[in-house]
Parts: sequence; C-alpha cells; structure tokens
Amino acid sequence: MSLAAMTQETLDLMKASLAKSVTISTGLTAYDLQAPAKNLYPVITPLRNTLPRVQRQFPGDAARWRAITSVTGSGFDAMGWIPEGQRSASMNYVANLLVAPYVTLGEEDTVTFEAEAAAQGFEDVNSTATLRLLQKTMRKEEHALLGGNTSLALGAAPTPTLTASGSGATLPAATYSVIVVALTFEGYSNSSLSGGVATTKTITGNDGNTYTLSGGSSMRSPNATLAVTLGQTLSATVSVVNAAVAYAWFVGAAGSESLQAITPLNSATFSAPLLTGQQLASTITSDNSRNAGLAFDGLLTDGFNPATASYVQALATGTAGAGSYLTSSGRGSVVEIDNMLMSMWNNYRVSPTVLYVNSQEQRNITAKCLTNASGPLLRYNVQGDGDTSLPYGITANGVVRWYYNPYSVDGGTDIPIRVHPDLPPGTILAFCERLPVWYQSNEVPNVAEVLTRRDYYRVDWPLRTRRREYGVYTEEVLAIYASFGVGILTNIGNG
Repeated sequence: MSLAAMTQETLDLMKASLAKSVTISTGLTAYDLQAPAKNLYPVITPLRNTLPRVQRQFPGDAARWRAITSVTGSGFDAMGWIPEGQRSASMNYVANLLVAPYVTLGEEDTVTFEAEAAAQGFEDVNSTATLRLLQKTMRKEEHALLGGNTSLALGAAPTPTLTASGSGATLPAATYSVIVVALTFEGYSNSSLSGGVATTKTITGNDGNTYTLSGGSSMRSPNATLAVTLGQTLSATVSVVNAAVAYAWFVGAAGSESLQAITPLNSATFSAPLLTGQQLASTITSDNSRNAGLAFDGLLTDGFNPATASYVQALATGTAGAGSYLTSSGRGSVVEIDNMLMSMWNNYRVSPTVLYVNSQEQRNITAKCLTNASGPLLRYNVQGDGDTSLPYGITANGVVRWYYNPYSVDGGTDIPIRVHPDLPPGTILAFCERLPVWYQSNEVPNVAEVLTRRDYYRVDWPLRTRRREYGVYTEEVLAIYASFGVGILTNIGNG
C-alpha cells in the first residue's frame, strides 16, 4: 500500500469514528467521590459524658472504699442534753468495706494492606478505623454504665396467670400454653421478636481464644394453660420480677410454645393468630441474666439490688398485678414521680439532678402534666419587628423539659428530663449526680464515678498477615458510693 493510500485510509477511519456520538453512558466521565466516608450512625453517650472519670494511682485488681452509712448518737439519737460537768457517752458508726473489681471493655477491627493502599487520597483508613472503634467502645460502655449486671440473677420467672374474655378477636379456639421469660436491661437490648431471646453467645476472639457472654434472660417459667374460644382474647400476667425491665412471652400448644411478644410490662394480650417460625421456649434452658466476673453493675442493676438503698417502685394494680399507668396529680405533676422525690428527701435528704426517660415516657409525662387544668398547650408568637403580614403564628406541640422538686431546704430544684437512647420504655431512672452541700462533699463529691485502671488505649497487634489489627480497650469499674441517689420507676404502661 502506498503512503498516499494509507493516509487516505487513516483519514476515512477518523471520519467514521467522529461520526459516532460520545455520551455519558460511554463512561468517559470523571468519578466524583466525596471524601471522607460519611459516618451515619449515632454516638449518644449521656452517662459516659457526665459521669466523672477518675484515674487511680495504684489501682490493683479492684477499687475499694469504706462507707460510713450511719452515725447514731448516744442516748436518744436526736437529743444532746448533758448535765453540767458530765460527759456524753460515745456515738456509734456503721462502716462497710465495699469492693468493685476492675473489668475490661473493648472492640477490635482490621485494615488490609490493599485497603490501606487503595484508600490513599480518600481517607486515612487506619485513623478512621480507630475512631469508629473508640465510638463503638463508648456506646458499649454506655450500655454497661446504665445496666451492666454482674450481681443480680433473675432465676426462673414465676408461673403466669391466664384469663380469656371479650369477643371479636381472631385467635383460633384452642387450649393455649403460656411461658414467660424475664429480661434484664441487657436482655431487652439483646433480644427481639425476630431474633429471639438472647441466652448465651460464644465469641472467638482475634487471638483464637473463646469466651461466653450471658445475654440477660431468666430461666423460663413453668407453663400455664387455658382453653380459649373463638372471639376471645387471651391475657397473661406474671408477678413482677425484680431487676427485669421487660418480659418475653412464649405461646402455643403445650411443649411447642414459641416467642409471640416482648413487652416492657408484666402482662401481654393475644387476640390474633400466632406467629409461625418463632423461637421455641425449649431453647431457654438456664438463667442467663448476669455476667459474673466479667461485668460491673450499672445504675439500674445497683438500684434494683435489694442490698442497696435505692428507691424502686414497680407500678402494679389489681389482683393480677399488671402494670399500671402514670397518674396525673391534677396540679401539673405525676403522682409516682412526686412520691419518689418525697421518699428520697424524707429518707436521705437528696434530690435527683436528672430524670432519664424513654421517648415513650417523656410523652406520657407530658400528657399527665399538661392537661386542660394545668395550662394551655399552644403558645402565641408575635413578630418583634411588627410584621403583620400574617394574622398570627402558632407553635404547636410541646414537652415537659423540667420537673420541679419542692423537697429541699433551699426552696426546691428544677430537674431536667432527658431522653436516653437506650432506656427501655416503661422505665424511668432518677439520678442524683452530686450530693448536696450538707453532705461531706469534699470526701464524696459524686454519687458515682468511673474509676479507671487504664483509660481508653489502642493496641496495635503484631503483624501476622497482610492486615493491620487494632484494638481499643478500657479497664474500669463504676463505683456507686451513694446508692440512695438512684431512683427507679418501672413496669409503667403506655398511656
């Protein structure tokens, strides 16, 4: 082929290619990837953020302290009269040695060499992996501070009581057997209707060793049976189990009861055909409510412990003992909260500094306090600049943000009401974060502290494969000095 012919052929090919259109679908475009990655998960840790963290100088294996819980005067405790020239008798103390072993919390992650190299120009994946590890460890720590459980075993739940009544339900006629399992705070967090009640889980660590965690559930109760006719609703109640914040209900023919409901109350109703393919009650074979030796007690667990001086009330009415609703006082407050505040003042001269609630209980408190008798629900807003283009502006909705406690020598206290992301519905936690000035606040400034043997630290494990392995850990314990600064209302109905 001559040079001229080859040139002409090249020109023809170029013309043919130019005749074809180039579109976005051709793929000849830039790739716009925003850096860094968007972390779309909440990291809400109100207790971890507010509880003081105290590093011990020589921590050892456990935190120990002496608590003087009572000082009784000689003679009549409230009388100090002494004759001229004579001496008083000696007063008495009640002193206890308290021990809280340090435990470890943590989480791990890995970054492969390929991921590290491919992420250049996008984000520092080693740093962001560490950040996410720290955030997840903090979230697990928040759960521990609220409801970790090393000391309180639920045992076996009591036998439920069954009734059938009403008409119009679609539950098929049959003889039904009901079994109940009580759940701690951890059990409620770890269980779901679709995933089942948490029993135990064996974890294989990145070092190849295994350990087992208890999920927070009690041993199943004995079963109760009742014949139900078509149209009736089956109702079940069980006596309140101390330290339980929820109950799992297994229903079906005797011997094949399956999980049908998880309620924050000690009662449940069944009016529709049962769910199929659910967890069987026979899988609950032991009490898995606590992690002895691995955990520390959180505020809820310490409060539920009968050995402490916390205020605890499980709302219950009637002979069946089913959960009850909060009660409006008719003067802008809630009877059960008022009773708790009065009891904490009468017995220990303290007031909570915060009320932690679930979003459901915040709404219920608002409904009980803001009634037609207590004040209007709407606020009229007027433009400050005199703009009259709109006839009026109305702000709808509202919430009770503060609860006034009148029981105090200094004229009363405004207690903030805060929604805690992990607190179960049906439970309210009152917490006195700081002891009042009439206690020896220089020695016990805080009701509770996080004592750290070794605060958050990252471990860069030796290379074993072409991946970097990280761990973020903390060694700590929650020291609750004044359990009487904790108040709990539980088994509260939604309404």
